[in-house]
Amino acid sequence: MKNKPFLVLPALRSRKGPHFLPSEGASMRAVIMAGGQGSRLRPLTCNRPKPLVPVCNRPVMEYAIELLRRHKIRTCLVTLHYLADEVMAYFGNGSEWEMRLLYSVEDEPLGTAGSIKRIQEYLGETFLVVSGDALTDFDLSKAIEFHRAKKADVTMVLTRVPNPLEFGIVVTGSDGRIQRFLEKPSWGEVVSDTINTGIYILEPHVLERMEPRKAYDFSMDLFPQMLADQAGLYGYVAEGYWCDIGNLEQYRQAQLDMLEGRVGFSPPGQKLGEGIWVGPGTQLDPGARLKGPVLLGRNCRIRREVRLSESTVVGDNCIVEEGASLERAVLWGNTYVGRKSRAFGAVLCRNVTLQSHASVAEGVVVGDNVFVGRGATLQPDVKVWPDKNVEPGAAVSMSLIWGRKWPGSLFSDDGICGLGNIEITPEYALKLGAAYGAVLPKGAVVVASRDSHPATRMINRALICGLVSVGVSVRDLQAVPTPVGRNALRNAADCYGGIHVRVSSKDSRQLQLEFLDASGVCIDRSWERKIENRFFREDFRRTPMDEVGMIEFPIRILEQYQEAFRAQLDVEAIRKQAFKVVIDYGHGHASTVLPPILGRLGIEAVSLNAFMDSLRVGRSGGASQVLEQLSSIVTTLRTELGVAIDSTGERLMVVDEKGGLWQGAKLLVLFVTLVMQSHPGAMIAVPVNAPSMLVDLGKKHGAKVILARTDSRSLTYTALLGDTRFHLAATSLGEFAFPSFSSGFDGMFAFAKLLEMLSATKRPLSDYESEIPEIHLRHYQVECEIAAKGRVMRALLEKLVDKPVEVIDGVKVREIGGWVLIIPHRSLPEMQMWVEAESDERLAELADQYRGLIRTLAQEAPVVAPNAPREQTANLPTMVSEDRAFHFWTSGRYLGVKARTLREFVDTLHYVDGDSLVYHLERNDFANWLELELGQAAMSSQVRQLRTHKLRGEGLRSALLALFSVENEEQLLNQGVTH
Repeated sequence: MKNKPFLVLPALRSRKGPHFLPSEGASMRAVIMAGGQGSRLRPLTCNRPKPLVPVCNRPVMEYAIELLRRHKIRTCLVTLHYLADEVMAYFGNGSEWEMRLLYSVEDEPLGTAGSIKRIQEYLGETFLVVSGDALTDFDLSKAIEFHRAKKADVTMVLTRVPNPLEFGIVVTGSDGRIQRFLEKPSWGEVVSDTINTGIYILEPHVLERMEPRKAYDFSMDLFPQMLADQAGLYGYVAEGYWCDIGNLEQYRQAQLDMLEGRVGFSPPGQKLGEGIWVGPGTQLDPGARLKGPVLLGRNCRIRREVRLSESTVVGDNCIVEEGASLERAVLWGNTYVGRKSRAFGAVLCRNVTLQSHASVAEGVVVGDNVFVGRGATLQPDVKVWPDKNVEPGAAVSMSLIWGRKWPGSLFSDDGICGLGNIEITPEYALKLGAAYGAVLPKGAVVVASRDSHPATRMINRALICGLVSVGVSVRDLQAVPTPVGRNALRNAADCYGGIHVRVSSKDSRQLQLEFLDASGVCIDRSWERKIENRFFREDFRRTPMDEVGMIEFPIRILEQYQEAFRAQLDVEAIRKQAFKVVIDYGHGHASTVLPPILGRLGIEAVSLNAFMDSLRVGRSGGASQVLEQLSSIVTTLRTELGVAIDSTGERLMVVDEKGGLWQGAKLLVLFVTLVMQSHPGAMIAVPVNAPSMLVDLGKKHGAKVILARTDSRSLTYTALLGDTRFHLAATSLGEFAFPSFSSGFDGMFAFAKLLEMLSATKRPLSDYESEIPEIHLRHYQVECEIAAKGRVMRALLEKLVDKPVEVIDGVKVREIGGWVLIIPHRSLPEMQMWVEAESDERLAELADQYRGLIRTLAQEAPVVAPNAPREQTANLPTMVSEDRAFHFWTSGRYLGVKARTLREFVDTLHYVDGDSLVYHLERNDFANWLELELGQAAMSSQVRQLRTHKLRGEGLRSALLALFSVENEEQLLNQGVTH
């Protein structure tokens, strides 16, 4: 382009239909000046030239082209400099607008007049100059007639404005000849309200006044010279609309003027009612409330209870979720507005993601590709430059210009979750796969699996591409239930880990990416940090073509799972009972896995929703509706029981033969009871938010209940680490893992084990209703800014000095008639709170009390504590710091388990393998930790004496646990230890 003053683009395919390129004929030519950077419009113009900034969903330069075509000007030369390729790519040769466009691309800016001098040889007759970044509907034909009637050398098209300070003032005589002009005057210099619009009609000989390849400006150089020479310089005062769009306020005003009919152009789309325009393909929920003027682009999705009002513009392919509110807002294309988010008088550029409950205030401008987290607030007049990330709950009061602020963590408690194809895109997944592969050795093998949704297939393939690009091979299981993928990974000795992609069971619009270790358990926090570091630094190794990873498609995956499934069951006992059941498969993959197994077990099954339909997953009306339907069918058909398995195959809900519902904590207690009855002395792992009666049940049946952290990874890893000792790991969410078979939750196997245990007791399921007392347990979320969460937890402990507290996970305080557990959410601006009580009334009382306490502490100003150490209270359990915790090892390998309290230490002794116990005993690790970190000198001495007995295996475990006998348990585990 350096050697050519202009570029003629080849014929491009028109989006409007057949190719059309008008013949030039004798029509006047025009020059569109479109080379400016639009610096006063930033961040709107960071990634696009000013002529492509949209006004009512059309680039502003498109209106200029349309205006020229109205006045029979069909050939335009476009001068470009900043992001020239963007303009040329959009407008092409102009055939879509029935125009002929030629381009002059400047390497160095030559000014408004100098850029036209550069193309002088293509301007042989009278020509028109217009700005590509101003919006106007002037009658150009009348201006041309004026020019010709006056036989002018130059005619400046003028207009009158209330505030001329930002423009060039022009004073004309009665004949229209220009007498004086002044560029951007002060109020003391204002002598007229008539200003220069930047639209000129020129005779070609005027260009002879300038030297080639030299910068010239019309207003500063050429016109003053012509005025001094008394050349034919005239001004024509035009009537109509004109807006320069020189700053952000003028940009917002242009949108308003267009919608309110002040401009001689109609907004695109079909007009529905008064002041409402809707583009093709847009779906508008009947429950949405629109108050015109409002413009909706093409292929938008406007959900129920959305409120759009007062000159709001929504670009193409936007999604506005339930309860969101937009007022005087401008949204560019591909923008997502989450549930109950608000934007007032703001501009959101392309590919912006506004998560739920976010708030964007007056005057805010958000650049391209910005992610605004849940509950975040952008305060008035903040500018966010492109490619930034605002953390959930953040209150942004200053503009984000430099740097790149990412969320604190990619991972949540459920892996990586995000809106499908909005937050988790193929580009994102490709980068994520490369980051994961980069922390693995070259040549490693990873298992990949997914559910049947088209979006998960797309993301799964992108992840695989990222993995193989860094030299990691992939075994693609394709569409299988999550438990089947875990089973395949657990039994593949040469695999380093796995990824499973699925639609989230919590929100059908979100995707969930689970990263698994070699045993099939979700990766731990240290591995998450490694992947995050690689992802954010984009530190990916590149491999030669002959070293990229391989993609394999294993066979017989389902058959291997089914064989292992049956091998873990007492098949004959189940056959003898000849169960008749109803199963709701929830349109998930379990419908392809479970029926052959049930046939081998002699079970007569009535199947519901037993076909895969990814579009129905998570949209069946919720658990209550599913159970209500299941209960009706079970009682009608008189079957022994009914089960509902979720689409992932992991969770379970049950209905007994009388139609009684078993779900949540009640179902957890049932399974624990049956396991304890079937396996005397069983060991069971449950999270610390499980009903407190489970510990009492364990004492009653001679079993041991281990309390683990609330995240699924901690629970399943704990159970898997002691897979030869644990019989069950389960939660109150209908999740059950039997470690001897599975490394994770498996609703299909849990259903079969339920039948096996019922066949052993030979009692109907409804019999257990009377054995399980009523459970009063609820979960709450309490809003709390991320910056305040640590302070709130510290203040809570200080407030609870007189109450018994446990710190297994978060803070669990025991109250009269119940308990309250408070844990900061890992990534969202909220506290998770569980409350259990002896009655609903007491539960509501405790919930109100602690919700109010959290909110009060969150609002209190932080106080700088004195440096003097505080005296530790007797009611708080001794919890050492991370570096002083006891980390369990076996010879040469860290087991990934640490104990910061005496309770955690004793619980781990119950299930950690015997080799680890011998390893630490021989090194005196147990005794040293008890004495030096917990101040338990007497107990430390007893542990040292065990060395002399040369105990091994279960004998050593029994001896260690004997030191923590039931008689001493309350004293040792629930009370603090003074040093």
